[in-house]
Amino acid sequence: MADTLEFNEIYQEVKGSMNDGRLRLSRQGVIFKNSKTGKVDNIQASELSEGVWRRVALGHGLKLITKNGHVYKYDGFRESEFDKLSDFFKSHYRLELAEKDLCVKGWNWGTVRFGGQLLSFDIGEQPVFEIPLSNVSQCTTGKNEVTLEFHQNDDAEVSLMEVRFYVPPTQEDGVDPVEAFAQNVLSKADVIQATGDAICIFRELQCLTPRGRYDIRIYPTFLHLHGKTFDYKIPYPTVLRLFLLPHKDQRQMFFVISLDPPIKQGQTRYHFLILLFSKDEDISLTLNMNEEEVEKRFEGRLTKNMSGSLYEMVSRVMKALVNRKITVPGNFQGHSGAQCITCSYKASSGLLYPLERGFIYVHKPPVHIRFDEISFVNFARGTTTTRSFDFEIETKQATQYTFSSIEREEYGKLFDFVNAKKLNIKNRGHKEKKKVRPIPLFFLLLLLLLDIKQSYDEYADSDEDQHDAYLERMKEEGKIREENANDSSDESGEETDESFNPGEEDDDVAEEFNSHPSASSSSGDGDSDRDEKKPAKKAKIVRERKPRKKQLEGKKSKDPDAPKRPMSAYMLWLNASREKIKSDHPGISITDLSKKAGELWKAMSREKKEVWERKAEDAKRDYEKAMKEYSVGGKSESSRTEKSKKKKKKQEKQVKGKVEKKGVSSKSPSSKSPVKPTTESFKSKEFVSSDESSSGESKKEDSEEEEIASTPPSSEDSASGSD
Repeated sequence: MADTLEFNEIYQEVKGSMNDGRLRLSRQGVIFKNSKTGKVDNIQASELSEGVWRRVALGHGLKLITKNGHVYKYDGFRESEFDKLSDFFKSHYRLELAEKDLCVKGWNWGTVRFGGQLLSFDIGEQPVFEIPLSNVSQCTTGKNEVTLEFHQNDDAEVSLMEVRFYVPPTQEDGVDPVEAFAQNVLSKADVIQATGDAICIFRELQCLTPRGRYDIRIYPTFLHLHGKTFDYKIPYPTVLRLFLLPHKDQRQMFFVISLDPPIKQGQTRYHFLILLFSKDEDISLTLNMNEEEVEKRFEGRLTKNMSGSLYEMVSRVMKALVNRKITVPGNFQGHSGAQCITCSYKASSGLLYPLERGFIYVHKPPVHIRFDEISFVNFARGTTTTRSFDFEIETKQATQYTFSSIEREEYGKLFDFVNAKKLNIKNRGHKEKKKVRPIPLFFLLLLLLLDIKQSYDEYADSDEDQHDAYLERMKEEGKIREENANDSSDESGEETDESFNPGEEDDDVAEEFNSHPSASSSSGDGDSDRDEKKPAKKAKIVRERKPRKKQLEGKKSKDPDAPKRPMSAYMLWLNASREKIKSDHPGISITDLSKKAGELWKAMSREKKEVWERKAEDAKRDYEKAMKEYSVGGKSESSRTEKSKKKKKKQEKQVKGKVEKKGVSSKSPSSKSPVKPTTESFKSKEFVSSDESSSGESKKEDSEEEEIASTPPSSEDSASGSD
């Protein structure tokens, strides 16, 4: 038989809300720790009077009743765990774990039994439901009726507001069953009534949460906060923890009271009551009790007459009445020597206190985080400046707390403290590496553009210093192609100028338009000017096309006998060293070979480079000499021969055009006569007579010769000529 039993995921009903926790049974007693609040129920083995096993909504449950009437109920067990628990109770607690089932008949008529702090509604011997009287906030009576009102739990999704019992009248004289029922409820209910005098009163205390000045009246069972607007009554069982924290300025003190359930002000809930005291404020306190009562009740923890600092008196009285330890900061010291760290939480500045078993932040809003509910912590880079960092805490319930704007000097102290407490650090191993926040898209693009510009500048600088073999080769080839193109243009330049000259075309057109108006003006016919312009346009288009083809064909021709340009010193060295580089680097590609050659050329000494530069100069002199011989000899002779041939051909063509034009000019004026023109060539009588009347025979012949020379052949003539 094991000395201890432990069960996880056990639930305790607290005012309608199921809170999970861990249950541990040992020889000394039963301990249950609430996972949410951290509250611990410690039941001594000697105080247990009864244990009940029963089936409930969440599997099976265990109900424990103590000798003083307190009832504790825990649910979430499996049916197979009954034997193990039963044997443990028998061997260690000398108790029988009884099995009792709830009545499910659905009747609403039964018997009410009061057992300790529990109201049980039974049908026969089986209970239907049970009500802890500590959950009752008010009890009112009516005619044959008792109404119970309950404290509300904010964590419960559905809350029970009230229950009404009908109490029938009885025949017993002098006893009212309704009043008897109400008195039994009120005797155990958690009904706050300010009966009697207060033990002591603290006047005009500064309260940060809820904000204001309050008088605190200390009663035996509750704490009464009396302000100008609101009053709060706080039962001592609702106090979870007490904290006494020194302010960073070392002149003030915080006294923090943790509450569950919290006090309410409208829709606002206050889980913490925070009082602020000055260390210099003293008080003399006298308790409203005689010395014997003080000694009997507080057992030396308080005396009738006390004096000292105000914060010491308040904390001492609260500790004695609530019966809770006061938590103070441990050994942590920040960079400034204080026991706290200045930070911000939810856009409000406050103080973070690392304690021995958790963290507490004051004051707006107050936060208390225990170490056992922390999943991990994280040190992150500050969002606004590099001189601060953020401290993030995530709990096992996936709740995250971020304390920001912590000074960078506090990082080492806080990291060592967290590491000593063996908390899980998310970025452990990266103590100096802060968490990088996501960069907005705009800044990311800006950084990318700057990076590209910097890379380009570095590349440009490197190009100026580093030799690029491929670039040098391309430059040399480009120069060769350019010079060859210039040479070819020089060869075909005379031919192009003679075969196609836009200036000559304009002159020819001008002569053509100037010749015919002189002839037509003598006849006095104005329409002849417009008719003479049309064939001139057609002739211009025909003459533009032919020379263009000749010009393009002339550029394509290149003399293969022309001397080739010499290579540079680098190209001469590369041709001589290419095979050696290939043998030294087998399988090297052409691109890599060019890069390697450029590196070798750059690393070559000045003396070795001068050898190849002299060779390049010699080659250049030979090239210039060969070009002179080529231009004086074959090139000049061939160009003169070609020029004479083309000139002769052109003269023949012009003579042929003159002959054909003489026959055409005789029929061109006939188009103006009303007679229908024919294809035969003859001179009209009207045309001859008009010419003779206007001028002499010699003048007529001169004008005809000028017209033939200036006017291009017609389409019919050109067609016949081509045939």
